[in-house]
Amino acid sequence: MSKRITLKKGLDIKLQGEADARKIFRVSSDLYAVKPTDFRALVPRLEVRVGDAVRAGDPLFSDKYRPEVKFTAPVSGVIDAICRGEKRQLLAVTVKADEKITYKRFDVPPAGKLSREKIIELLLESGLWPLIKQRPYDIIADPSARPVAIFVTAFDSSPLAPDYRVLLQNDAAAIRAGLEALDTLAGGALHVNAREKDDWHFPDNARVNYFSGPHPAGNAGVQIHHLAPLHKGEIAWVVNLPDAALIGRFLLGGQVDPRKTIALAGSEVTEPAYIETIAGARIGSIVEGRLRDRGRQRVISGNVLTGDRVEMDSFLGFYHQMLTVIPEGDRPEFLGWAMPGFDKFSMSRTFPSFLFPGKRYRLDTNYHGEQRAFVASGQYEKVLPMDILPVYLLKAILAGDIEKMEQLGIYEIAPEDLALCEFACTSKIPVQEIVADGIALMMKELT
Repeated sequence: MSKRITLKKGLDIKLQGEADARKIFRVSSDLYAVKPTDFRALVPRLEVRVGDAVRAGDPLFSDKYRPEVKFTAPVSGVIDAICRGEKRQLLAVTVKADEKITYKRFDVPPAGKLSREKIIELLLESGLWPLIKQRPYDIIADPSARPVAIFVTAFDSSPLAPDYRVLLQNDAAAIRAGLEALDTLAGGALHVNAREKDDWHFPDNARVNYFSGPHPAGNAGVQIHHLAPLHKGEIAWVVNLPDAALIGRFLLGGQVDPRKTIALAGSEVTEPAYIETIAGARIGSIVEGRLRDRGRQRVISGNVLTGDRVEMDSFLGFYHQMLTVIPEGDRPEFLGWAMPGFDKFSMSRTFPSFLFPGKRYRLDTNYHGEQRAFVASGQYEKVLPMDILPVYLLKAILAGDIEKMEQLGIYEIAPEDLALCEFACTSKIPVQEIVADGIALMMKELT
């Protein structure tokens, strides 16, 4: 039975530079990459060398401990570089793209003959399995596990988030095919979580739930918490709707076709718009010539709360549906937070800008302070619509107290779920980093 859930807690950070749905540009890149660093807890095993020719869908590397989980090339071409970091950590495998992409073909049975085992086999071989993530721990799903349910998130509530209706305006058939495949994987326990105003037409067998309220209403962790909270020993799988459509496109066409539309947004973009490209595209090919010339800027793959800082020679993140560009914020400000102003954003009524609730802001990356005593102030609870005690959970993680972490809700959260806590924190605590460390500790000790 469908549910309608209205969240009161949270915060919408209204930034300048929302992508214009009327402007969609197509961009190609000379280089594309798949980055092992995009996947939590992955130890990659390389399967190609520099100079090897690959087709779109050929494996580049696999999971060392689960070799069946493959990561494949988004385009055809030649392996241009294998980038390594400290201790020879594999950072990226880059492919110099052919002018005309050739695709590896997969033998996909008709939709009515796709069993659960066959769908898993195809997604593993094609490199699309990593699109399905698992809670707890926010890692790539274990293909041998049985989830209690699969949750598909059909909207993004983060700052300047793209409108999924624009991203998927020509993918109705792919969405249906992807959701039907996920329903088979879920054994009928498929939840699709959307906003009522978006007016999607989902398959009849999908259980559609409607969420309203401020960010993080679009986060999978928050949605699971309000629909079917996980108990110890249970797992759920999560997929966002654009990735479900990508799975559907593969099952309909029999080839990996990682074309995607992303939002290029932010106050430093001259013409915020939607960009048609291919997964793993080089950042420079997307943003060059589209930025304002007014000082240093930070380019973020993803949104401003949870995304990754990238350079022009970096590549679009595997799970990211947007690029955001904001001012760097490396200039000192006279009197800092004590200087009044109508262009300053605040959760409280510290600045007179609260008189203009619809105002959009040109915010930068300045912390406006440094890390200080970590105290319970009640700020986190105002922006976290989950029935947990975030401050005490974070302190349990810092203390390495696994039993307390379990009791306080570590299984329910991912770093993104507490991103607003980090934004609101006057103590400047690196909340998401602490949560990631806590998840790593739990996996080390309990798996």
